Amino acid sequence: MQDKVIASAAEAVADIRSGASIFVGGFGGSGIPTQLLAALLARTSVTDLTLVNNNAGAGDASFVALVRAGRVRRIVCSYPRMPGSEVLRELVLAGKLQVDVMPQGTLVERIRAAGAGLGPFFTPTGYGTPFASGKESRVINGRGYILEQPLHADYAFINAWRADRLGNLEYRYAQRNFGPVMCTAAKTTIVEADTIVATGALDPCHIVTASVFVSRVVRRESCAT
Repeated sequence: MQDKVIASAAEAVADIRSGASIFVGGFGGSGIPTQLLAALLARTSVTDLTLVNNNAGAGDASFVALVRAGRVRRIVCSYPRMPGSEVLRELVLAGKLQVDVMPQGTLVERIRAAGAGLGPFFTPTGYGTPFASGKESRVINGRGYILEQPLHADYAFINAWRADRLGNLEYRYAQRNFGPVMCTAAKTTIVEADTIVATGALDPCHIVTASVFVSRVVRRESCAT
């Protein structure tokens, strides 16, 4: 069995290159992989990034610093108006940042579809509004729908409560938001775990993300045991 534990966050993100797309887990201020973001921020040569996150960083210092430094080309999110996110508006108005906003359910379903190997899907959310502009629309059984595409990423940055050395994951409270679906839809999933235990120590009934979806695990330093 492969041991997926990496010595440091810096090593875990060392292969990320300019132009990469990255899922960033978290809901509000909970479940944000802060150390992975900080490690990426330290790699100053990595630019032109696309970040996919529900709350556009939720005010996380490293996320916002990446944006402020001009390292992010595009953000995909459902809510970009968190405290501390004023820089997003400034950069959008200056033509230096693209922000794609969509309903939260549409965002997570696009990611889930990608992870499940599905194609485009129809949703009624946004039909008949400016959000539907440029998208295929249909009326099915008297109800209007728009076509949405699966959403993949090169990497996923995820915070989990416990991981074993093989990469099986348990989540705690709001950590279990976008993390499970993001793990399935990324080419490479990097996990920042509060605690790392021996392979086999997790109760199989409590494992939410199976190790097959996880590439690397790093211990969250403030939670090291």
